[in-house]
Amino acid sequence: MESKVIGTTMPVLEVKLEDGEEIISESGELSWMSSSITLQTSTKAGAATGAFGRLKRMVGGGGLFMTEYIARGGSGIVAFATKMPGQIFPVQVEPGRGYMAHRHGFLCGTSGIQVSVGFQQSLGAGIFGGEGFLLQRVEGQAQAWIELDGEVVVYELAPGETLRVHPGHVGLFEESVGFNITTVPGIKNKLFGGDGFFLAALTGPGKVWLQSLPIPNLAHALAPYIAQSQPAGGGGIGGTIGGGGGLGGVLGGLLNQ
Repeated sequence: MESKVIGTTMPVLEVKLEDGEEIISESGELSWMSSSITLQTSTKAGAATGAFGRLKRMVGGGGLFMTEYIARGGSGIVAFATKMPGQIFPVQVEPGRGYMAHRHGFLCGTSGIQVSVGFQQSLGAGIFGGEGFLLQRVEGQAQAWIELDGEVVVYELAPGETLRVHPGHVGLFEESVGFNITTVPGIKNKLFGGDGFFLAALTGPGKVWLQSLPIPNLAHALAPYIAQSQPAGGGGIGGTIGGGGGLGGVLGGLLNQ
């Protein structure tokens, strides 16, 4: 198996599979593939064990179904493109060396990957489209590829060292890193600081990858400038991007990511 990331701003992961090799992704992630690649969609791939494992994967932001891409009768390629400007990079997952990723961070992995919920907490109706904060646990014995949005900043935390981060900027961290949600200190900071009520506290030892452009943050930043409903009589800019379609509809979808 060979892999390469093509491009910079909107990269594509291209994986070359030899005959009989396979790779697993969330359903709907495929961008293109060669004719020698076959697809097999099931609820079993990428789950820890049985129905409970599949349920944990769904709660962690993934779907019930995952797709296996298998080369048959010769080598072939399969490609996965990013949904947002950002980066794709590989991580080696081993027993005792798993990762926690943001809810849409897992792009694909080799056979032996396990994806489930790692953390879930409601942070109020105005945070992440009202769906709360979710992290995926990526574990098993496999190679995995992670997608992070925007620029990526990496920190190596020493034992006991804590980094406080806006939850949307948490991209990926090693499972050795301690994690919890805390509130912004001080009542004035909470009410007038404009940074929200909550911060993620990441405590070493371990490596942390932070993303600069989380989808919910982008959607919330753009929402005030986009018409959300079509004016009477239609037409005009509002009629083009409001209602159920156009950018207004797109932002509605982004707010629920």
